[in-house]
Amino acid sequence: MFANYGRYGHGVRIVVAPDKFAGTLSAVEAAEAIKAGWNSYAPQDHVEVLPLADGGPGFLAVLERALGGRLLDVQTTGPAGQPLVAQILIHEETAYIESAQACGLHLMPQLAALEASSEGVADLLVAAANAGVRHIVVGVGGTACTDGGEPMLTRLQHLTGKAPSDFHLDLVVATDVDNPLLGVHGAAAVFGPQKGATDADVAVLEQRLTQWSQRAGGDPMQVGAGAGGGLGFALFRLGGRRVSGIDTCLDAIGFDDAVANADLVVTGEGSFDYQSLRGKVISGVAARASALGRPCLVLAGRCEVGRQGASSYGIDECWSVVEFTGSVERAMNEPVASLAGLAASVAAVWTSP
Repeated sequence: MFANYGRYGHGVRIVVAPDKFAGTLSAVEAAEAIKAGWNSYAPQDHVEVLPLADGGPGFLAVLERALGGRLLDVQTTGPAGQPLVAQILIHEETAYIESAQACGLHLMPQLAALEASSEGVADLLVAAANAGVRHIVVGVGGTACTDGGEPMLTRLQHLTGKAPSDFHLDLVVATDVDNPLLGVHGAAAVFGPQKGATDADVAVLEQRLTQWSQRAGGDPMQVGAGAGGGLGFALFRLGGRRVSGIDTCLDAIGFDDAVANADLVVTGEGSFDYQSLRGKVISGVAARASALGRPCLVLAGRCEVGRQGASSYGIDECWSVVEFTGSVERAMNEPVASLAGLAASVAAVWTSP
């Protein structure tokens, strides 16, 4: 589709901007694998890697790579109550927090949706406030908890002696999804099963969240309140205002400028499903690429979104690592080679040798 570029004496210019491939590759590793595979077929093409996150795991790494700043270690507790050291990023007058560093699903020794707690996020908020910044941005996503942020608010009040209404900070809540707290699209129903919840557990979690929202006040149906297992809801009770986590990262890395000078955008993640289209990396990248008139390709571990559904979100093509390798085991056991091989195969379709 870009055969004409050959006669101008230069290759295609490509921006590679994936999320992590959960369980196998970080966003940085995925981006480098795609670049290596693409250039193995089309070495004349210029490939710029811009790894991304949407508020969940990897949020701080992406922002530090783009902005610089300094990382501060914070003693806190994980979702199972275990002591651990998390980090916050200080850049100029803003502190960035990745809530998954204190309550991420990857920190659970085993899936336990009913027990996982958001309590440790309070320590990160206090550390950020004590750093003397004017603004705090909290990335919300990839959590193990489905507790509506109640343990986080309880600990925050214990540490500061302040009620949520007295916690005066310019707080930005960068969410990876737009789900409400309650209902069929809420935190328990949609994300509970991903955290190990059975149908019976989901019913219990929904009841807990309903009772908590009634005690806390606020709007449980607010967009993004269900992010992070309801952590978004609690942060809104602190006066936080919601922004898109992926847009926060895209702005920080200068994505629009990079794409304006490119011919093609490639993004991806471990599982491209319909949740990917509700505020996650792929949807954000595709929207920006479409607005700038650039084609957008998805390379994913699995592709569960049909061609028509993907096209309606500005995605031109989607390729699956599992289909390319013919084996889930190979895709998981050889993630770099499998993704690089897929990228080379896609390059053969989209560029001239």
